[in-house]
Amino acid sequence: MGTKLARLVAGIAVLSLAGAAAAQYGHPLKGSWSGDWGPTEDDRRRLLLLLDWNGTAVTGTINPGPNPVPIETATLDPATWSVRIEAEGRDADGNAVSYVIDAELQNIGSYNRVLTGSWTQGGVSGDFRVVRN
Repeated sequence: MGTKLARLVAGIAVLSLAGAAAAQYGHPLKGSWSGDWGPTEDDRRRLLLLLDWNGTAVTGTINPGPNPVPIETATLDPATWSVRIEAEGRDADGNAVSYVIDAELQNIGSYNRVLTGSWTQGGVSGDFRVVRN
């Protein structure tokens, strides 16, 4: 009888740990994402996205630091795993700059998910790729 109880307790403990580990992933976009974007292969700019899920919406910041750009809207279509992010920021001269990001979420089952797609910043468009850190 004692052996059966010990096995039951051990089994429950293993299942609890597995559930807790799976819960760590949370929302598919939540986390820190790093990579680059640019209009050409030779003209690239480093990029950091901090994305969070507040229970009803994706929130976050583009390039946090001295000139962060708060995300205004972010949508995820789970049917196609497509993502759209829009933001308004300021350039080094204080001029308003619009950001529009259209992406596809890849490697959904992996912790190191990937976002790739098109990036428009002001009047400059290009492609981008970021990996969740």
